[in-house]
Amino acid sequence: MRQRPESPYSSSSPRGRTTTPQQRGAAAIAPTKLPAAADYTLAHAGRQLRLGPIAFWATVGSLVIMAAWTIITATYFAFRDDVLTSLIARQAEMQFAYEDRIAELRAQVDRMSSRQLLDQEQVEHKLDQILRRQTTLEQRSNTLGTLPDLGITGALRSSGRGDRSVTKPAPVNDKPAPPSGSGRKAAIGNLDSMLMRLASSLDRVETEQSAALTSLESSYDFKARRIRGVLSELGIDAGKGTPNADATGGPFVAARLRADSSPFERQLHRIGLARAHVDQLNRTLANVPVSKPVTGELDASSGFGMRIDPFLKSPAMHTGVDMRGDPGDPVRATANGTVTFAGWQGGYGKMVEIDHGNGVATRYGHLSSIDTEVGHTIKSGQIIGKVGTTGRSTGPHLHYETRIDGEAVDPQRFLRAGAKLGAVY
Repeated sequence: MRQRPESPYSSSSPRGRTTTPQQRGAAAIAPTKLPAAADYTLAHAGRQLRLGPIAFWATVGSLVIMAAWTIITATYFAFRDDVLTSLIARQAEMQFAYEDRIAELRAQVDRMSSRQLLDQEQVEHKLDQILRRQTTLEQRSNTLGTLPDLGITGALRSSGRGDRSVTKPAPVNDKPAPPSGSGRKAAIGNLDSMLMRLASSLDRVETEQSAALTSLESSYDFKARRIRGVLSELGIDAGKGTPNADATGGPFVAARLRADSSPFERQLHRIGLARAHVDQLNRTLANVPVSKPVTGELDASSGFGMRIDPFLKSPAMHTGVDMRGDPGDPVRATANGTVTFAGWQGGYGKMVEIDHGNGVATRYGHLSSIDTEVGHTIKSGQIIGKVGTTGRSTGPHLHYETRIDGEAVDPQRFLRAGAKLGAVY
């Protein structure tokens, strides 16, 4: 049997010759040329890859070129420090640019957070202001509710809305949480709009309260002017004290306004002064005989001044006004005062005289009966007797006189003043 010649590329080792592991690994990857096919075989771990001559040498050439290029490049970089330095600098520049970008993004996040916090603080500040205004307006509304003449004068009536009391603003209890996300700006805009509407509502309430106080102050001023005018026409000093005033007293405490008072408090102070002045004028007026002594329409059968005496048929001075009435009709005091006479008085018949202070007195004659006594304190409108025909009289009627410092004056002056004051009250 002929023995097959061994190839130098064969993976088999000659008999009797030992091989090292390095030699076996090299032999494993060494190409094996088959004489019949003229191919190259790569074997590894029991697997074989058969390559043609062209492919084999192309692969080997590529590996050689890559190895040479790597060696040349490494040698170039090793002996050219400027290229390596340039590469290192470019890498550092890229790193610094990346860090700068990160810092810029962080700054943007911080600015957005700060803006959001600032928006939240602004909203909370506006809301706190509105809450304080609401509390103040509620306190003012409670104060207005204690004023006695506020509803009577119609100060709280708004044109086109009918009568209503001072409107209290709706309470705001919870503070809104600041919105977040893409709709934060829109949510903050809506919240600002809501706060603006609430502030506008509070402005309307404040304007209404101010208008109510202004109307009340004007009402007091009008009453004071009208009463002073009437008293001046009657020749009565409004500054004189009233003898029958209710019992009052106490230590003197000057009414002073604080320097830091708000416009609302200053307006309340002015209203308080005006009301006190009107009260004083009312107390004076209560002692002025401006009321009617009999109910119903006055039917004067004989006026004040010169007339023909019904008994002697000669000119005479009539010191009062005769008012027709039926026997037994009540006769009322025309002002507060004190009874100084109650009994029979010559031609007056049964008569009552009342002292009203400030030199003013009234007389009621021809009464059929007297319902009071000397020294009694009389209130305006109180019944003091009944219509009759006692004394020098031709029939049932009331003889009514008004005297100032003992001199008879026309009672119609006072009655006309009372009719004029009726428009005020």
